[in-house]
Amino acid sequence: MPLLLTIDIGNTTTQIGAFDDDRLVFSFRLASTHTRTPDEAALLLRNVLSDAAVQTASITGAVACSVVPVLTPVIIAAVESTCRLIPMLVSPHLKLAIRLAVPFPDQVGADRIANAEGFWVEHHRSGIVVDFGTATTFDVISGDGAYMGGAIAPGLETSAERLSQKAAQLFKVGIEPPASPIGVTTEEALKSGLYFGGIGAVDEIVRRISLAMGGSPKVIATGGLASVISKDSQTIQAVDPILTLKGLRAIFQANS
Repeated sequence: MPLLLTIDIGNTTTQIGAFDDDRLVFSFRLASTHTRTPDEAALLLRNVLSDAAVQTASITGAVACSVVPVLTPVIIAAVESTCRLIPMLVSPHLKLAIRLAVPFPDQVGADRIANAEGFWVEHHRSGIVVDFGTATTFDVISGDGAYMGGAIAPGLETSAERLSQKAAQLFKVGIEPPASPIGVTTEEALKSGLYFGGIGAVDEIVRRISLAMGGSPKVIATGGLASVISKDSQTIQAVDPILTLKGLRAIFQANS
């Protein structure tokens, strides 16, 4: 069974998945440790494939997007030593189903290109992709398949960590729905502010983008906290945890 290995290298986590044609065989997230060596990355990759009962010989193609330059050659080396092939790297210069309608295409993150590509090949309509990662990104796709740009905001976990670092009497808490918006302890107050503040920011940005688009775009969320925030969001219509990987698969197929 020939499989395509897809890898999304983010600042906080790296998502690895394998596709049998259009069927996802497995998906796994691991920490994006910036000091990881190629040997360590190769060992982790072999363990991931072994846990998924995937033979390395069955991997016949690989594609990756990365926003972490220091990790890109590490992952490439790990894939090469493990699967005996060099992964395709996503860039604005590849053949895409979408059109990058921005002044400086080289400034568009590879993950954002993959998100827009994944959205377009799946839905073929105007849309907004909200990706909850180290940053929360908003990617805008027009009804004729043009990538129009978007917005970048601090990620919720990034905000929580930064707040605990800068405020002497505050500490880091997890992003989760609080029992009440009125926190009666410092922990509950932090959870309320981060959770509802994050939702409010997402909904306001989506509303303003939708207004600027002049239509009713489909709003899809992806990334680590997508399923958490979408529960109380008034604008997120669906969650697709593997949207980026789907985009990587589509880009590989278009360039093979």
